[in-house]
Amino acid sequence: MATDHIRYDILAQAALRGVVRTVLADAAKKGLPGEHHFKITFNTTAPGVRLSERMRERYPQEMTVVLQHQFWDLTVTDQSFDVGLSFGGIPERVVVPFDAVTAFYDPAVQFGFQFETIEGDAAAAAPMVEQPTGAANRSAGDDKAGKSLPAQSLPAQSLPTPTAPVPPDHGGGEVVRLDRFRKK
Repeated sequence: MATDHIRYDILAQAALRGVVRTVLADAAKKGLPGEHHFKITFNTTAPGVRLSERMRERYPQEMTVVLQHQFWDLTVTDQSFDVGLSFGGIPERVVVPFDAVTAFYDPAVQFGFQFETIEGDAAAAAPMVEQPTGAANRSAGDDKAGKSLPAQSLPAQSLPTPTAPVPPDHGGGEVVRLDRFRKK
């Protein structure tokens, strides 16, 4: 097998993170168009992630937020986004570097993707929380419409499963097949 000196896997990841950045920047400027809303999963232990201690204790590894009805002051930079959210009726500010994002999904149009782990970052299955879409006094996991869901609950055609990693002597990256992102 030939060695990939170009590192297409890293380039593809950067391009997909650019999609997330562009969509969030547009939403920050113009608001969410139509029925669009976003479920964004991120690694809470990644460098640059800022959460309150309360939220870090509740979601020590991975967390999903929903940007739909109850969010404010969405700010997007080249490296990260930060947003105000309410968890259990308590306002919180969350800062997420784009490198920490592990999945992005827009349920309104059944579009999303899951980022592959590159450079051996092992991700354990962790509970996910969605921002409440109902009453502001309920915690994120208590909302009947937004119960905590495992990562595998999103539509299979939208979120591909990880592929086998390239052997360590080839740089430790993973193969990304673009056909996995096409609708079937």
